[in-house]
Formats: sequence, structure tokens, C-alpha cells
Amino acid sequence: MPLTSPRRSALADQVIAQLRAQITSGEWPVGARIPTEPELVEELGVARNTVREAVRALAHNGLLDIRQGSGTYVVATSELAGVMNRRFADADPRHVAELRSALEAEAARLAAERRTEQDLRQLDALLERRETAWESGAAEAFVEADATLHMAVVAASHNEVLAEIYADLGGVLRDFLRADVGEVLRPEAHMDHARLVAAIRAGDGDLAASEAAAHSFGCRFPALRRAVSGG
Repeated sequence: MPLTSPRRSALADQVIAQLRAQITSGEWPVGARIPTEPELVEELGVARNTVREAVRALAHNGLLDIRQGSGTYVVATSELAGVMNRRFADADPRHVAELRSALEAEAARLAAERRTEQDLRQLDALLERRETAWESGAAEAFVEADATLHMAVVAASHNEVLAEIYADLGGVLRDFLRADVGEVLRPEAHMDHARLVAAIRAGDGDLAASEAAAHSFGCRFPALRRAVSGG
């Protein structure tokens, strides 16, 4: 006789939808700790068991990570992103770099052709934010600033499918960069992204693609980076 599980309540489904909306809207960004269970109970006006069921469901789907003694954190912005985080958590770093190189190179090429003045203003602002984060010496702030700049380059391609795929891989790519950067920012690991933004502004698709492809290998694989950049 097959096992059956009790049907989830409609109220729990509503809470799941509400929490998911706060994640996907960016109100609770990746890396953020969501409100505690008692806080959610008060905010949503539902029973503790309903909140617990909703949080566990989103954790099962890969959007949340429940850390005993610390809290519950956002680890992905969609179910697909959660699946990718789990699927590629132990992937060969070189393979992740190669995938990122392929996606970002094509995105940069398209961005050079399609970027708007608003895109360029956004890239300038995020480039400055990245440099400020680097100068601060705060590794996590730099990871977020760098990842946000690359996401803006992809967005400037104005290819919605490419942007969605890249966003779903965001957690994997951030983890890769976080491991690459480490806890201390090393001067020799700094990579100038001004040339990438300049190439996009100039409409030079080939140069933009070359710059983006080289960045994807970071400092972990210097020989590969030289091969990609032709240096």
C-alpha cells in the first residue's frame, strides 16, 4: 500500500507564496537572514506551526537554509536556483569558470551592441561600488559588489533568457568567487573591470567578450586566464 502524506493546508500555501514573494522581490536578498519564527508569526498573523511548515517547504525547495543556532538564510531566489545550488555545489571549479566564461563573454558581446545610456550609468555606478568595496578590504562586500556588476553586464545584453539563466546560477557563481577571493583580499588578485565597461561603452563586442571571458577565471587559474586573454 503506497504511503500518503497529509495535504498541506491552503493557509500554509498562502504563507509560502508570501515568503517566496519577499525573496524573489529582493526584499530578502541572497545571504540575508529572514525574520525569526516568532517575528513571522506576528507579522503574518498565523500559527507557529503554519510558519514552520512554510519555512521548511522553502528550505526543501532550496530557497532557504535553516541553520541551527544561527537562523534561517536566503540561499536562492527561485526553486531552479536552489536546484542548481545543490546540483553544482561540488562541481569542479574549473568547469564552473568555463561555464561562467561562456555566459559572460556572450552577454558582454551583446551588451556592447545593445546597451542603453541607462545601462552605462548603472555599470559606471556599480564599477565604482566594486572598487570602493575592494579598497575597504571587506571580502564579502567585494564579492557582492563584483557579482552585482557582472549581473548588470548580463542585464545590459537585453536577452531575458540569458539573464534568467545567469540569475539562477548566481548562488553557484557567488560561492565560486567567495572561495576564490578567500577571507583576505590580496593585491595580486585584483582584476581591473574598467576595460570591460569601456569596451561595452565603445560598442566593441569582441573586446568586451574577451575581457569578460578572462575575468571569469579570476586568479585561481592564471595559465587559463592568460590563454583566454591572449596574454
